[in-house]
Amino acid sequence: MAPASTLLRAAAPAPHAHTSFPSHHTPTSSPNRTTITNTNPSANSTSSTPLHRIQTIAKHMALPQTTSFPAEVVPQAPEDPLFGLARAFKADPSPQKVDLGIGAYRDENAKPWVLPVVKKADEIIRNDPEANHEYLPIAGLASLTSKAAELVVGASAPAIAEGRVASIQTISGTGACHLGGLFLSRFYNPYGDASKKPTVYLSNPTWANHNQIFSNVGLPIAQYPYFDQKTKGLDIDGMKKALSDAPERSIILLHACAHNPTGVDPTLAQWREIAEIMAAKGHFPFFDTAYQGFASGDLDRDASAIRLFVELGFELVVAQSFAKNFGLYGQRAGCFHFISAPSPDAASITTRVASQLTLLQRSEISNPPIYGAKVASIVLNDPALFAEWKENLRTMSGRIIDMRKALRAKLEELGTPGPWNHITDQIGMFSFTGLNEKQVAKLREEFHIYMTKNGRISMAGLNKKNVDYVARAVDKVVREVQ
Repeated sequence: MAPASTLLRAAAPAPHAHTSFPSHHTPTSSPNRTTITNTNPSANSTSSTPLHRIQTIAKHMALPQTTSFPAEVVPQAPEDPLFGLARAFKADPSPQKVDLGIGAYRDENAKPWVLPVVKKADEIIRNDPEANHEYLPIAGLASLTSKAAELVVGASAPAIAEGRVASIQTISGTGACHLGGLFLSRFYNPYGDASKKPTVYLSNPTWANHNQIFSNVGLPIAQYPYFDQKTKGLDIDGMKKALSDAPERSIILLHACAHNPTGVDPTLAQWREIAEIMAAKGHFPFFDTAYQGFASGDLDRDASAIRLFVELGFELVVAQSFAKNFGLYGQRAGCFHFISAPSPDAASITTRVASQLTLLQRSEISNPPIYGAKVASIVLNDPALFAEWKENLRTMSGRIIDMRKALRAKLEELGTPGPWNHITDQIGMFSFTGLNEKQVAKLREEFHIYMTKNGRISMAGLNKKNVDYVARAVDKVVREVQ
């Protein structure tokens, strides 16, 4: 039986302009058919109208007030910790509050900074008489993806010349990680058994979203040691042992530079050791690069790990974000790159992979967004703007390096129980301070200083006006709270 709402709609007069039942579907009544007229006077009363009768029927057939999604099936999800932290900071009325949780660049006045070169690209777009809001191709803006690939592997890299790079525009780095995970879940079958999925190994710790992204596409996850709590540096021995012990042909997620959340990166010599083990075990490298140029201020230096693996002949993938290094956080501009190993049929492999990535993208987002892609493309394709962008990158990375030096110097001046050399040894937007959860809570409650529970701070949240205040607060809390 049709739902009551359908019956109620059926009782209303249909508009004359259109019908769902044209004459060839519903022929008119036969002229020989007898028409019966109800002569009962009460038939015209309100109580016996068709609408009233349908309402009476509806009362008897009312659906039970229930759901297919009870709490035991769909429990309330916890609030995302970072966004919850941002919400709490915003609600805090204290004039002394300091936000060290935000994963976005802030200037000396704790304000968002629109890169001057991005403003120029904005102007170019606004003044372009041919600008429109049409769909991009499924694979994205070609003038962006081609330059993005050069940014990662180098413009003169053999991988580019030999057609071994397939690039597709994504919803920033998150979308690139997802598309890569989806592709590997569907097509990477190293054990010859489609039911046995390869494990993705993530650093401990890693960007929290990595866990959800790969789990959501059906890939099992595991961890390899990364951060040494004692030295506040890299646990290179623990990492190497875990990679050696991992099943052959596992997927290894690697942060290309400015590791999030620790700010600890391997040296180039250590990257070579890591690559050696991965080659011996046949592991598949999955690079996530979200801070190229933002970490050191040097685009080539920040891409050195990826380029090393490409030069060594690895087949690999790269998730690339333009949120941090262009300041295009809300525009969601990024790329995913597949790079095949050198071989006679490498170009053919790359073409086939590109076709499947396009197919996956079509069913996910259909077409990527255009505006941020245009901004990045304009800058990457104009030599003068590209040079200015590199200067903007040096401005951002330079200010963060200065804040690292200032925080360390103040803590050491105060004699804060330490040591604190890791503040300047680490690189990029974040620093893993070594503060514990109780100390973090105390900083928030007493000093209105906000950071993640694991003691990670965004160096971009520091400036000349608040760095002394933060250092003195940390000094007091470290002495009082163990």
